Amino acid sequence: MLATDFFTVDTASLKQLYVLFVIELSTRQVHIFGATDHPTGAFVTQVARNFVGDLADRGRSFKFLIRDRDAKFTASFDEVFRSDGVRVIRTPIRSPRANAYAERWVRTVRNECLDHMLILGRGHLERVLREYVTHYNRQRPHRGVDLGVPVPDSGMTSMSPSLDVHRHDVLGGLIDEYYPVAA
Repeated sequence: MLATDFFTVDTASLKQLYVLFVIELSTRQVHIFGATDHPTGAFVTQVARNFVGDLADRGRSFKFLIRDRDAKFTASFDEVFRSDGVRVIRTPIRSPRANAYAERWVRTVRNECLDHMLILGRGHLERVLREYVTHYNRQRPHRGVDLGVPVPDSGMTSMSPSLDVHRHDVLGGLIDEYYPVAA
């Protein structure tokens, strides 16, 4: 099952950017589709095609996509998913709780990242989100997956007591990640 939505980010030049993302409910893995100042039907349809193609390349499939009734989600956007066998479920009007996973992720990205940064433009926002989503998918534990991470690193093993821990700054020190290092 997938959930998708837009959220907005205001830049330093008072320009509003729209970010389109999807979250996989079973693993909590987030995919950022991109940021734009004018989300059009052509934009959302193209990123949907790209995403469905990536899923097919990785041999992944989903049965449902939850989305709100935003006019930016066009019939062609829905058709891209339907053609891949995904049933699109539109939430009831004015019911943000019906798309709770997507709404919660928006709150998380704002609280942990965007509320602490001054975004300069679209390119800067995309770089910040790419780095944050990498952290979110590979390092941040989630209660919904038993304190696991959405994309576990297959090379990581359980930490031995004889290993030291190395700290790595993410987003200029806004977030810290910790890795075991051989002594």
